[in-house]
Amino acid sequence: MLTREDIFKHVKEKYGSSPDYPWEEYPNYASLRHTSNKKWYGLIMNVLPEKLGLEGHGEIDILNLKCPPDISDGLRNGENILPGYHMDKEHWISIVLERTDPESEIYNLIEQSFHLTK
Repeated sequence: MLTREDIFKHVKEKYGSSPDYPWEEYPNYASLRHTSNKKWYGLIMNVLPEKLGLEGHGEIDILNLKCPPDISDGLRNGENILPGYHMDKEHWISIVLERTDPESEIYNLIEQSFHLTK
């Protein structure tokens, strides 16, 4: 299982970007932006499972990434990859970090999102 800190380390090493925290009312919501144009390629949020239609108690970390609709439909499984929470449901997915393995799959999806949002 990847943590938000693992992802922050990965994107810093690979893309030179660090998380920023754009919302005062949501201090743990971290956006991942391109250093050149400041567009988001990812967003990490801590949300309650019921907000996503999932069972469970206590907040969970999710990672929103841009994904082509023809790929995202096949990835969404209702458990660990869902339609983008608070995003365009056709072009974004939400990954439940504590439920997703292997890390290489997540890193590949981050890379895809990075290139789609350039």
